[in-house]
Amino acid sequence: MPSAGLAPRRIVQLSALFAMFALFTAQLVSALVPYVPVFIAASAANLALDVYLQYKQPGLLSLLGKIRFDVTVRQLLRDMLILVGLLRIDGIEPLAEQSPLTISLLAFYFLHFGCQATAILVRRRRQLPIVTRNIDTSALHLTAAPPRILSRRQAHRLLTFSIPATAGLMVTAATTDAYWGGIGLGISIALMGLGAIYLATWLLPKKRAKNDEKVMEWLDNWLADYQPSVAMYFSGGATSAYQANMWLSTLSKLDGKPLIVLRERFMVQKIDATDVPIICFPKVATMFSLETSTLKMMLHPANAAKTSQVLRIPTIKHAFINHGESDKLSSCNPYAKAYDEVWVAGPAARDRYQAADVGVEDKDVVEVGRPQLSPILRSTGAPTGPFTTVLYAPTWEGWDGNPGNTSVTLAGENIVRHLLADPGVRLIYKPHPMTGSQDPRAGAANERMKAMIREAAAKRSGERPGPEAAAELARCTAELDRLTSTAFRKSVDEMERMMLQGTPDGDQQAAVAEATAAWEAAYWASFPEWEHQIITTARPAIFSCFNQADLLISDVSSVVSDWLTSEKPYAVANTSGMSETDFRSGFPTVSAATILSPTAEGVPALLEAVRSPEKDTHAEARAALKEHLLGPSDPPSLVRFNEAALALSAKADERRFRMATRIDAEIPGQRAAQDAAEEMESDPTEQNGAEDAVTA
Repeated sequence: MPSAGLAPRRIVQLSALFAMFALFTAQLVSALVPYVPVFIAASAANLALDVYLQYKQPGLLSLLGKIRFDVTVRQLLRDMLILVGLLRIDGIEPLAEQSPLTISLLAFYFLHFGCQATAILVRRRRQLPIVTRNIDTSALHLTAAPPRILSRRQAHRLLTFSIPATAGLMVTAATTDAYWGGIGLGISIALMGLGAIYLATWLLPKKRAKNDEKVMEWLDNWLADYQPSVAMYFSGGATSAYQANMWLSTLSKLDGKPLIVLRERFMVQKIDATDVPIICFPKVATMFSLETSTLKMMLHPANAAKTSQVLRIPTIKHAFINHGESDKLSSCNPYAKAYDEVWVAGPAARDRYQAADVGVEDKDVVEVGRPQLSPILRSTGAPTGPFTTVLYAPTWEGWDGNPGNTSVTLAGENIVRHLLADPGVRLIYKPHPMTGSQDPRAGAANERMKAMIREAAAKRSGERPGPEAAAELARCTAELDRLTSTAFRKSVDEMERMMLQGTPDGDQQAAVAEATAAWEAAYWASFPEWEHQIITTARPAIFSCFNQADLLISDVSSVVSDWLTSEKPYAVANTSGMSETDFRSGFPTVSAATILSPTAEGVPALLEAVRSPEKDTHAEARAALKEHLLGPSDPPSLVRFNEAALALSAKADERRFRMATRIDAEIPGQRAAQDAAEEMESDPTEQNGAEDAVTA
């Protein structure tokens, strides 16, 4: 199915490129013959096609850039062919009429390159050494960005400003009157010249931000005034922001002054709505401003290449908190020994590190629970309605190609088929967003399962919620979008976003949480209880799906550990090729689960156990496993997490005190040595004696 959908698009793209080369050919031939009607039509159509593709299909034109046939080369070639055509058209004097046109065209390109040089200078001046969010930056005198067609869209600027010149030259070709070409070129020159002058105003002191040294001085003052105590450090790719976002609510509730430290500029906008101040340090040199701050500890939800850079700061303690725990090897990465402490949910993770023998000492492992699991509701018993809601949430295929990573490829269709065969089941299918990214077979199986679910949903009928439910969902969606997104104008740049995203008004995070809860309630209320659902978007979140489901079917992943908070029944697909006994012993998180084989023939019995709790033989094991994986419920996880943060911060204070005491003790000795050296310099006899002693 995916290939069938892509084929027409590729045909259109190839056709557009072929049309462009055909127009260049027609323009060349008609310029040499010359044949004026074709020459005018080909020249105008060539520019029009380039402008259209530049605005609508820029990715397609990037392919031409890879072969050095970029927009500047294309426009130069078009204009050169136009000049060749004008030279061969009878009635246009080469010296008296075409020479001024050629000189004017050269002036246009001179201004274009001048404008481009100005744009580069402006962009460099507007890129600060740090990026912030939720911080008042008014002291930096930041300004709005210039129009992007002038500052960042070289191709758009060249093509758009070339239109009057090309139009005028085409009228000249049709009438043999150079007057029209002069007018068109004059307009293009005026547009480019005035644009360059206007853009240059951003280099004047009034619109220019403070230099890097002043910005870092401002940051040091802000850190001294804010006095952060705990920070979350994160670095990663565009799709990894969820690893940090899951910890935002926990971070905001800790005692002290929290801070979020990022390393990639784009990541500043990937972080969800929060009131916590955010600072991005693109370069490691600027990040060392934190060394002299009051920051005591950092939380690390993921291992990244740039993590080693912040670990160099000796004044800060570091705790690895991970972004999820499972029985996979990635949950006991040897890199974890680089941190001062490794915070885990419960005893299971502690045992996992010791069994893996990767260098993490048991004394450095701290059990803190999983504070972000608090929204998950506890089980209230067997389903009371006519339908049993089953959440099938398989993980993705992973990097190593192990068939046991995901059930999608080998067992997914069988699981879905058995579930859909039960008329009392309502299926919610939420695949991992990276499903199919490594193994095309997983992507194909995922699409087939979606088709099966859609077909089954189409065969069901019944009473549906009224129009008021859809209206309420639309209202809640608009409110949530308003709170979680910032409407920027198209020309906005990094500096302007810093200016606009200053100190948040009120408790934004609490407002977002309230709006999210209202949206989730409206979302589920907008569907009938019998309708199957396929969820591939960020909303609703996985925890919201947990609260709707009576049963989870998944793979060995952190989803299983989180689900155990509810103490509801769950099943795990075994596609590893291991026996059930070995599978249970090898992956402790599945010890209280029903194990499904690739054929999934155990699904009917599993559903029966969910509907009849007396047949559920794993209930006590789930409760025990929950505590083993996530730790005790009392005190609450957030309390334990906060206590761990305070304890690690105290260790940082102790180290600073020891270092200060050591320096104070060393200073008198250093002064005594310095005094002795000064006395030797003042007494030549003692100095010669010392030299003789050294020689001896």
